[in-house]
Amino acid sequence: MRIVMITILMLFTVSASAVEIAPRISDREIIESLSTLKQGQKDINKRFDDVNKRIDDVNKRFDGVNKRFDDVNNRIDDVNKRFDGVNKRIDDLRSDINERFTLINNNILALFGTFVTLIVALFGYIAWDRRTMMKPVQERLERLERDLHHDLDLQHPEGSRLTRLLNALRKQAGQDEKMAALLRSFSLL
Repeated sequence: MRIVMITILMLFTVSASAVEIAPRISDREIIESLSTLKQGQKDINKRFDDVNKRIDDVNKRFDGVNKRFDDVNNRIDDVNKRFDGVNKRIDDLRSDINERFTLINNNILALFGTFVTLIVALFGYIAWDRRTMMKPVQERLERLERDLHHDLDLQHPEGSRLTRLLNALRKQAGQDEKMAALLRSFSLL
């Protein structure tokens, strides 16, 4: 089938002419066309120059904007420098306050240690004073007890010496009327 198609196409081919003959242009027409082209080129160049001027104006405006941005950046740098100064001052104050707190803490610890030492010393003094005060009192009491035991003879089976003396006086009062009156006057009989 392809062969048939190719044969049909080859039989019906028409020869076409590719070149068309142009009419003849005169020199004057060529010069006029060239002058028109030159004028158009001048207009295009003028337009390019106008566009370049506008671009230059826009560039100048951008330069102004850039200058303003540079001024703003300089101001921001100045503000940053001021903040750096303020931050340094704050850091100095913070370190000074920390030193003061450390000093206050050390003073409080020293005062607390002194207070505790004074309390311990006071308790030690109280214990020592009591001991030194009680020792003579205890010795005196022991001496009195020893003297009482010795003088009154409390361990005797018939009673103390005082009891035995009163019994003897009562016996004597039974025989002597004067003695009985004397013992009655002292409520011993």
